[in-house]
Amino acid sequence: MHASLEADMGDQSALRPKTAVGPALRASAAAILADARAAVSDSERSSADAVHAFRRAMKQWRALIRLLEPLVDDAARLRREARDHARALASARDGQSALNALDDLVQDGLTLSPRTVASIRGRLEALRESGEHAVLTAAVRERIIGWLDAAAAAVDGWQLDAVRFDAIAARLTVGYRSARRHIPDDWSQASGTDLHELRRRVVDHRYQMDLVAPLWPRFGRMWMEEAERVRDRLGRFQDLEVLERLAEPHQPLAPWRSRLTPSCSERKAKLAHRACRIVSRLFAERPKAFGRRLEALWENG
Repeated sequence: MHASLEADMGDQSALRPKTAVGPALRASAAAILADARAAVSDSERSSADAVHAFRRAMKQWRALIRLLEPLVDDAARLRREARDHARALASARDGQSALNALDDLVQDGLTLSPRTVASIRGRLEALRESGEHAVLTAAVRERIIGWLDAAAAAVDGWQLDAVRFDAIAARLTVGYRSARRHIPDDWSQASGTDLHELRRRVVDHRYQMDLVAPLWPRFGRMWMEEAERVRDRLGRFQDLEVLERLAEPHQPLAPWRSRLTPSCSERKAKLAHRACRIVSRLFAERPKAFGRRLEALWENG
């Protein structure tokens, strides 16, 4: 998984009955920004780790901002700026994504000689290293830190003290409904773009649910574990798409295109099938029933 569920469940910024909602929301936002700042300001951290941690924090941040959008001034701008900073570092992840996909194929029974696998791996490692060094420069780090400090100052001014839990439950329901609407009618015909959009909505929903996990710890743990499984399957699907792109004509892995592409397609079909089974369980409940469940959990503490 991408983060410790135990840590999520014990987060003091989560919402709890008989406590004020607004301060907990501000605390959650501040903690996310602090994690992001720590990732990019730590000179001892590798570029790969820094990029991965920062992009993960921005997914959490954007999920929270999407949740609070009607309640926070400049929410759309803050979410857009976070997206732009994360995208600026995205190319540094292509090499690692393709390496992850190659490992997935090998574990799934890809029939290539060890020498061939080593050759492919060598090209991907070179791509990853060049991308990391080119993207996360000192100037980029400084620019991101400046933006994070400005965002943290904005959080301090959020007027959330009057926010009640029913408003948050309604916004959580909006996120749940959005993910549900992006579930393909026919998974066998779903494009990579369709599944990428579904994954984005599931990731938003998963991070938004961190806020209410303490309301029912066992249920919350199960819910987020299921969401992480969907995220993992669809994330590996995306990694395979990156590997396929790198095997297109005039790309670094073009010499192995005929051997990689069929295996990628077969593996993607398996991952989509597994994701479909989990999604059907996770989003079986209708949105209104989901919202009522959240409010009942809050009322009963």
